[in-house]
Amino acid sequence: MKVLVFAQLRELLGSNSIELPDGDCPANVAALRLLLAERLGDAFAEALADPNVFCAVDQRVVDDEHGLSPTQEIAFFPPMTGG
Repeated sequence: MKVLVFAQLRELLGSNSIELPDGDCPANVAALRLLLAERLGDAFAEALADPNVFCAVDQRVVDDEHGLSPTQEIAFFPPMTGG
């Protein structure tokens, strides 16, 4: 499972993605947030817990109860603004 991260999450991780083994596919987005927080440390956990950090699955914003499968594209990102 590949998880993409953007903005401050990318800066904290030092990379734009996290690769999880197929056997580590959490049931939903909430479980994925917990798994990543446990594996990547307190600073990353705090940033990921920010209510302004969105999750997209297959390029569609979803809530924390959205179910996951190993073949989906998952991304975490802050709100975007534009002009």
